[in-house]
Amino acid sequence: MGIPRTPRHRPRVALVLVLVASMVLAGACATRESSDAAATSSSGRTSAYASTASSSMVVQPVSACGTAQLATMTLRQKLAQLIVVGVTGTADAQSIVNREHIGGIFVGSWTDKSILTSGAAARISRGSRIPLMVTVDQEGGRVSRLSALGIDSPSARTLAQTKTPAQVRALAAGIGRQLRQLGVTVDFAPDADVSNESAGEVIGDRSFSNDPQVVTRYAGAFAAGLQDAGITPVYKHFPGHGHGSGDSHLGVVVTPPLSTLQTSDLVPYRTLLANPGNAAVMVGHLIVPGLTGPETPASISPSAMRMLRTGRGYGGPAFNGVVFTDDLSGMAAISARYPIEQAAPMAIRAGADVALWLSTDRVPAVLDALERDVAANRLTVARVDTSVVRILRSKGVLRC
Repeated sequence: MGIPRTPRHRPRVALVLVLVASMVLAGACATRESSDAAATSSSGRTSAYASTASSSMVVQPVSACGTAQLATMTLRQKLAQLIVVGVTGTADAQSIVNREHIGGIFVGSWTDKSILTSGAAARISRGSRIPLMVTVDQEGGRVSRLSALGIDSPSARTLAQTKTPAQVRALAAGIGRQLRQLGVTVDFAPDADVSNESAGEVIGDRSFSNDPQVVTRYAGAFAAGLQDAGITPVYKHFPGHGHGSGDSHLGVVVTPPLSTLQTSDLVPYRTLLANPGNAAVMVGHLIVPGLTGPETPASISPSAMRMLRTGRGYGGPAFNGVVFTDDLSGMAAISARYPIEQAAPMAIRAGADVALWLSTDRVPAVLDALERDVAANRLTVARVDTSVVRILRSKGVLRC
């Protein structure tokens, strides 16, 4: 993310079994983290910034984690967990959840916010077979989608210039509690980009600083505050949008080469993903020379996803948390080349856990395409199961 041997000396085997059982029980009392390889070591929920996890959580071997839950799901239901889509309001959300049992919804600037204020989002989630990810972009500053509901904060750059990391953590915890009361479970924040752009550019003041160490401290503090309130934070935009050539909403963006990102844009991820708690990562639509090739944005690039998962290529830790794509339907870096029925499967095949886009109308077509990929062995059931387990862990459905 075990080893049988033919018995020969039964007393010795019995003694070994007793000792092994004792060690397993002792380990279960001490921790709920896996002792498996580094690729799974970052899946633990605790963090240098996050509060201590409950000691009552059930411990399971990683190899068995989710087996019972997965056995109750059809292939299409598993694939549906890999989808989070924007909704226009309550009726739209209820309809697509009833029809396809998707993994989550995105509350955007165009969404009727009564889905939150009326309690509908939380109600739909509770009524779903598996709870929803109810997601929103609430960074603060220019990206404050819920400011009309009284949820707002200064930009990341202003926070880093005027507050301590401890104060930012407290502020983010307050925001998180407000989000939680509205039924939101995932915030696509903080921005972990390293940038010296002027305030109004695509990243600009959404970045805490052009100093990677400052970004690390403040993004970590903001994420910790959200986790304190029970909200899943999402670091973005891996591997780094802050020094890109333009705005991926408008077209192709090329970053500096990987060798440059290794000393700047990727630096925060080396620390932030070492003990991420329940934090997720969003991968941007960024072409990275030396990593992705000249025509393949990171969000659909197996090499970029592999670097994030293993840490190899930038000296980072292996990451076994949830990986989101950036929006696949409303950003020209992707949508100008691929319809969502192609883009979403490409992202999942590349290694993303969740394909994110802005409307519900094409969900059945995307699921049909993903089913065809499985039938053609372009996407394996084992790979799907791995993503589903990560998602169910993030939702708190699985505690292993």
